[in-house]
Amino acid sequence: MPDASHAVVALEGVGRVYPTDPPVNALVDVDLSIAAGDWMAVEGPSGSGKSTLLNVVGCLDSPTSGTYWFEGIDVSDLTDRERTGLRSRRIGFVFQSFHLLRYRTVLENVMMAEVYRRHSRGGRKERALAALDRVGLTPRSDFLPMHLSGGEQQRVAIARALLGSPGLLLADEPTGNLDSATSARILDLFDGLHGEGLTIVMITHDPEVARRAHRRIHLRDGRLEEVR
Repeated sequence: MPDASHAVVALEGVGRVYPTDPPVNALVDVDLSIAAGDWMAVEGPSGSGKSTLLNVVGCLDSPTSGTYWFEGIDVSDLTDRERTGLRSRRIGFVFQSFHLLRYRTVLENVMMAEVYRRHSRGGRKERALAALDRVGLTPRSDFLPMHLSGGEQQRVAIARALLGSPGLLLADEPTGNLDSATSARILDLFDGLHGEGLTIVMITHDPEVARRAHRRIHLRDGRLEEVR
């Protein structure tokens, strides 16, 4: 049974059913506890429930059954607006596609995270530069995304996700569009962020990428298995 009082994320008996015909059981009775500072990979084939799990943990979707606690808060009891507020304050997202604005500079792209979250403008540039410094991209702050490599664009996306000091970083196939050498550098960056104490959950279909994490779980047909 997950210990909700000391976990960043605690799922107890979580299920997610999509009401298609026939219904799809995307998650089945999932128990999962993620402690502060965990660096965890969620692996499994296409259709195994990885994205559904990430969406539930990221407060983008609600479970059909069971209970979800985030930092001790019962997310199941929150309204949609409260869940959105929690997500914007405490969870950062990194995706396979970088989702950068082409005609905004690197710095402006990172600053946009606080625009969407409606944070105060005071100190926004300084906070964005600090996030870029964490990913080693301060010298590229005035570049447009089209002048960056794929790996650099992904690092910009990571800096944007780090703005606001989230308690949890969720990464959805963050190396999926990158070659093996660039992927290794992104995973090195995650190692460094984990070393700073950041909690990271990454989904991947690639066992080699999953092995870089310090903890691995496997999903098959919506059911969770811990990888030893």
